[in-house]
Amino acid sequence: MAAYDLEEQEQLAELKAWWKQYGNLVTGIVAAAALGVLAWQGWNWYQRNQATQASAVYGVLQRAALERDTQKTKTAAGELVEKFGGTTYAPLGALTAAKTLFEAGDAKSAKAQLAWVAENGKDELKDIGRLRLAALLLDEQAYDEALKVLAAGHGASFETRFGELRGDVLAAQGKKAEAAAAYRGALAALENAAKDGKARSTLQAKEANAPYREMLQQKLDSLGETK
Repeated sequence: MAAYDLEEQEQLAELKAWWKQYGNLVTGIVAAAALGVLAWQGWNWYQRNQATQASAVYGVLQRAALERDTQKTKTAAGELVEKFGGTTYAPLGALTAAKTLFEAGDAKSAKAQLAWVAENGKDELKDIGRLRLAALLLDEQAYDEALKVLAAGHGASFETRFGELRGDVLAAQGKKAEAAAAYRGALAALENAAKDGKARSTLQAKEANAPYREMLQQKLDSLGETK
């Protein structure tokens, strides 16, 4: 028994020595891990809270848009951008507001909303914002500005739309050869999208895009012979 007591005492002494050497480090690691968990939980709570509040403001904006209340629409959109710019509701709200304001004849405010989405939106929403902004600039005959917006990077799924609108702007400038190249690029992108169809067969994808392909071809043909 004495031998076991001696062995236990030696182990206890080793443990004490180890703790004396590494105890502070272990305590610090545990404390840091605990703080990390608390910070993560706090961030998740903040994100959920932000999304909940943003959703409520977005609901107000949607109602205002349906009622054609441009002032309330602008106020709600401004609140989303200012307070909840990191949520998905902000670019969605800005797109909704832009449509409402444009239809109300306030193209300047609509353009400001779309510019924010084009700059701050994420993924597809950013691309949609850029397309709509470029289309508005085309209507205003601000061709160089429209081309600059369209020159920005975009997702592969929007290649056809960007190419088409680029062709529209170039055609409006009288640059037929460049416009034709843009339309051909849009048609090629459409063909590639049809070939890469996942949920549907290639034939089904082509049939679904047939009207759009025909419209692009008509735009190309309307330019006449180009080199």
